[in-house]
Amino acid sequence: MQINLDMPPDLEVQLKAMVFKSTQEALEEFKSNLVNKEWFSLKEAREYAGVSNATFNKFRVMGLKVATIDNVHRVSRKEVDRFLNNFSY
Repeated sequence: MQINLDMPPDLEVQLKAMVFKSTQEALEEFKSNLVNKEWFSLKEAREYAGVSNATFNKFRVMGLKVATIDNVHRVSRKEVDRFLNNFSY
C-alpha cells in the first residue's frame, strides 16, 4: 500500500527523524530487556547470541544446556554467556 502526501520538505524531514528515533528507542528497549532477563525462550536466546536457528541448534549439540519442563524450553543468560566464552579465542 502506498500513500502519497504533499507536505512541506521540513515536515517530511521532521517526520522521518521522529520515526527513526522511535524505532531506535524501541530496539534499545528490546535489547535492554534481553540483557536484563535471567531466563530466555529459545528464540530470545538465539537473538541474544545473535545467531540463526541452525547455528543455535549446533550450539545445543555442542553442549549448550537447555532446561526443558513439560515441553517448555528455557536457556539461562549465564549459560549462553558461558558457552560463548568457552568457544571464544
